[in-house]
Amino acid sequence: MKLIADCGSTKIEWCLVDNGNVVERWFSPGVNALMQTEEEMRSQFQETVSPVIGEREVSHIYFYGAGCVSPEVCGFVRRALADTVAAGEIEVDSDMLAVARALCQHEKGIACIMGTGSNSCVYDGTKIIDAVSPLGYILGDEGSGAVLGKILVGDVLKRQLPEELCQKFLEKYDLDRIKIINRVYREPRANAFLASLTPFLLENIEEPSIHRLVLNAFKLFFVRNISNYAEYKSLKIHFVGSIGYYYREVLEEAAAAVDCHIGKVVVSPMDGLIKYHG
Repeated sequence: MKLIADCGSTKIEWCLVDNGNVVERWFSPGVNALMQTEEEMRSQFQETVSPVIGEREVSHIYFYGAGCVSPEVCGFVRRALADTVAAGEIEVDSDMLAVARALCQHEKGIACIMGTGSNSCVYDGTKIIDAVSPLGYILGDEGSGAVLGKILVGDVLKRQLPEELCQKFLEKYDLDRIKIINRVYREPRANAFLASLTPFLLENIEEPSIHRLVLNAFKLFFVRNISNYAEYKSLKIHFVGSIGYYYREVLEEAAAAVDCHIGKVVVSPMDGLIKYHG
């Protein structure tokens, strides 16, 4: 059997596969290998993985994780997994490689994440060969949930949207200027708070001002990230993540405006990883 893990900072999706057939599929709390110690990860894996695996034999573990950005960090995760599950081989890689493999399989393409954050890379069918740094929601992450939320609250507080829309937004989330400033500047996980406001955009996407906000944010994603790749006009551009999935129509509109071509758009990479690792 093979164990596949798609690990983010919020949650991990695990899947135990036998000859391409799903045996078990479950979620556990997330891990960020840059922010947690090897011992913390080991303890968490032993609590959330060992009881599910039980006595079943695992030949390979494929773990893709947030924060898995260097051989040293990947080594921490590998040892924590090795102390949890007796497996013949353990491969630890970045969450971006998971997305590339899930979306492109063994073909060349551009793979993107568009959820709370955004990211992209060029994949040659085996490995990532080029990538533009996402830089986070303050300096980058164009088109992401966090950035869409940031633009939305800024436009509301600076009265850039119609007055009735501004009032509708503040009432929906029970917010005012002071509450927003406190959540963004004084409380942790401002990016998650901002991303949590994006359902308002989807609910009101037919409003010209809202449609324009989302469209311009997506155009910036293509201009500041995708257009840096030499073959961006000829390669299919694939997406994983809730923002790309639920706003697909506007995403395709933005892509067409800058001569880009959308391929697959999915919420989660796991089904693609199951197909890839079979």
